[in-house]
Amino acid sequence: MNSVSLLVKYFPNLTEHQLDQFSQLLDLYTHWNAQINVISRKDVDHFYERHVLHALAIGKVIQFNPGTKILDVGTGGGFPGIPLAILFPECEFQLVDSIGKKIKVVTEVASALGLTNVQAFHDRAENIPGTFDFVVSRAVTAMPAFLPWVKDKFRKEQNNEFPNGILYLKGGDLTEEMATVQQSVTYFPISDLFQEEFFETKKVVYVKMKYKGEK
Repeated sequence: MNSVSLLVKYFPNLTEHQLDQFSQLLDLYTHWNAQINVISRKDVDHFYERHVLHALAIGKVIQFNPGTKILDVGTGGGFPGIPLAILFPECEFQLVDSIGKKIKVVTEVASALGLTNVQAFHDRAENIPGTFDFVVSRAVTAMPAFLPWVKDKFRKEQNNEFPNGILYLKGGDLTEEMATVQQSVTYFPISDLFQEEFFETKKVVYVKMKYKGEK
């Protein structure tokens, strides 16, 4: 099922405007992917499942409150940030990637959709100023390597159900990878949220983080 109807199955309260934005994604990414490869060619036929719905698993784990500030690190072509920005129009999203041509795609897609809550930056996460409620990412590296990139990125103020931290999309057995992580970690199997076979081994990994300056 490579259509918006897959999203409606799990998010029945999407507005007409959100449905219109989600419905534009496939054509936009097909167009840009032909010029700049940001998603696997074989995944285009499963775009709404493997990219959009996968990103929205974070939106099943937590409902971001209005005003929440979110940093998407290593966003690639805009995942999970773009789908989350559609789902949470009253939140602020900054999407960062060290590869400029991928950020060009993000900028063009966000502009085409009229996403005024998205900013895109060609830079490394460490260089992004300011602090955030949450950092999201989709498996850009192993967690022990990821943590130093974002350790000073968290606000002291708490505005959501979960304390500020990382929401990371990752698959497979994470036992060895997470063994050295000192922070509090919670795993949310995506197979508990979505029934498609693709999500069988995938998780949303939540890591509670200290705020900038906290000892």
